[in-house]
Amino acid sequence: MATQVEKGSAFRALHAGDGAFIIPNPWDVGTARLLAHEGFAALATTSAGCAFALGKADGTIGREAALAHVTVIAAATELPVSGDLENGFGDAPEMAAETIRLAAAAGLVGGSIEDATGNKDKPIYEIELAVERVQAAAAAARNLPFTFTLTARAENYLHGRADLKDTIHRLRVYQEAGADVLYAPGLTQRKDIAAVVQSVDRPVNVLMGFGGATFNLADLSELGVKRVSVGSALSRTAMGAVLAAAQEMRQLGTFTFAQKAAGFKELNDLFR
Repeated sequence: MATQVEKGSAFRALHAGDGAFIIPNPWDVGTARLLAHEGFAALATTSAGCAFALGKADGTIGREAALAHVTVIAAATELPVSGDLENGFGDAPEMAAETIRLAAAAGLVGGSIEDATGNKDKPIYEIELAVERVQAAAAAARNLPFTFTLTARAENYLHGRADLKDTIHRLRVYQEAGADVLYAPGLTQRKDIAAVVQSVDRPVNVLMGFGGATFNLADLSELGVKRVSVGSALSRTAMGAVLAAAQEMRQLGTFTFAQKAAGFKELNDLFR
């Protein structure tokens, strides 16, 4: 088994390679092992995928359940795993720092802290507090006995604030606050992604499988993106297949959906 030190170093090194790499998002042990089997170099958890699997809405499961989830994902394969740690599960910078320490204890070698408040009336933290939260998380990460890659997320575009200037400003100050990777989920325009990449000197993560962006990995590499995640897209794809199958059975009384299912022997052999 690779040690956490080895996983941490390997994960950081992926961000220094040529072009972009894909970090897919499993939502349970089975999907983690399936993605590892397909040859990906690292995995990232998804808060929404975890919540949906528990029959709950995103952002409602709390830190204890989220940490239990990332613990089993981190232990499921030999791959480095980065965690979707939402906003650190609390407003105070100290909460963000404690979440990083707990995530490391759970086996993660990376994690993201976002600047979304969870409050629909004031969805994004004021910049001063947002910076303090990243600083606290970064300090906690630096004090770990292995390389922990901290991602800072600027959430404007996911909350109806399509303000590229403010988003870039936030990413710049998060960079100065100690973030190792920068991420503004929701960008779908080539010029906007290019502007972000050109405005910072940290690796940039881009979200695909959401919001209508149609770039491929080569396109994103050409723009200078280093990491590509898919958030809840794999989870939603699976849920969509189950919904379609359920509707076919209930409304038509037919079972053609099974023609697209993975083979029993294929899966059984993979998980054996």
